[in-house]
Amino acid sequence: MQIIHSPTHSIDLNVVIIGASHAGVNLAFNLRQQGWLGSITLIDSDPELPYHRPPLSKKTLQASNSLSTPLKAEKAYKDNNLVLRLGQTVTAIDKQEKLIILDDDSCITFDKLVLATGCSAFIPPIPGLSDTLDEAGNPQYFAMRTFADAQAIKAALKNSTDKQVVIIGGGYIGLESASSFVALGADVTVIEKQDKILSRVTSSVMSDFLTQLHIDKGVALHTGKDVVEIQHQGNKHLVVCSDGTHYPADFILVGVGVRLNTQLASDASLAIEQGIKVNDVCQTSHPDIFAIGDCTTHFSKLYQRWIRLESVQNAVDQAKSVAQCLTNKAPLAPAVPWFWSDQYEYKLQIVGLSQGYDELIVREESPTQFSVWYFKAEQLLCVEAVNNSKAYVLGMQAIKQSLLVNKQVLKDTTTALTKALLLSE
Repeated sequence: MQIIHSPTHSIDLNVVIIGASHAGVNLAFNLRQQGWLGSITLIDSDPELPYHRPPLSKKTLQASNSLSTPLKAEKAYKDNNLVLRLGQTVTAIDKQEKLIILDDDSCITFDKLVLATGCSAFIPPIPGLSDTLDEAGNPQYFAMRTFADAQAIKAALKNSTDKQVVIIGGGYIGLESASSFVALGADVTVIEKQDKILSRVTSSVMSDFLTQLHIDKGVALHTGKDVVEIQHQGNKHLVVCSDGTHYPADFILVGVGVRLNTQLASDASLAIEQGIKVNDVCQTSHPDIFAIGDCTTHFSKLYQRWIRLESVQNAVDQAKSVAQCLTNKAPLAPAVPWFWSDQYEYKLQIVGLSQGYDELIVREESPTQFSVWYFKAEQLLCVEAVNNSKAYVLGMQAIKQSLLVNKQVLKDTTTALTKALLLSE
């Protein structure tokens, strides 16, 4: 077994980062910016130069080229003396010896280890799904997690006869992909098990708006339907639901959730509860092992509960926190969660978390521009803004600074929203 030894002098302490997406890459560059002089190694099973993931269901799917959007140019890694080991998988962590074992049986020792392992698509055990193939035996069911997934989906759409696509799952990935498929001229069906799309993460107001938006764009959107089987008739595949309805597809996109990539952490006996548990500086239950990004759960001082976030913002902010910690800099202030989604000509911007609200106020500036404000008593929890950056910015300021929102001003659409009128100490 080949062992790559870490340096022995403190100035040469080495950091190994498992996962080279937004969290891992941002950490590596932040460490250099904060003055880390030791070695930094990034390891990822994806062979592609690390790339932006949010565009996969949007611009990447619709683009005519076959290129990903790199997070950083390849030269930037070399200029910052960062070691990229792409197309390699870590199979185990040895905490006692402080080394990781790779799939080629080589080992790398570490002084500090960071898990940025993210999530993988959950593929439900639907009978017949794994047999959804074309005549050449290529899979015709896909997830949307990697650049390779997006390219395979584009190829399937190009080679399909009728461009009939069935999307199982009405979450953000499914809905964003649906809007991209419509733009590409596909016949799109979305099947959601719950009675409303996005029912776990938003209110009926936003769910109903997005439902009607997709229907108006020509998507056949069915809720309250449970897929129980995939049948096959030549090149066509029938997605069969428990109520007996069935929907033809040239190929199927599955977007019903994710599996957290926590197996390495679990095998290393790190604390896990709805994700790898980390403290304010993203340190795990082992002092020399940190975790960042989608695979983690942390206690939110803002919301006073443990939360797990799947967002680029959280990945980037946690990367900054670890960089500050490892370079002995002052901790950063807790960040306010924010997200976004592009569907057709609409941009949805979300700040905060709406769970636990007891009042919501809808402010409509026009049929194509509105915002939904979620309160718990007088505390603003979340703002969802559709084509309304001003509402999003004001919501961010209110939540971040714990400001009170004047609800009467908010409800009065004849009054323009300004910080002076809307927010107060």
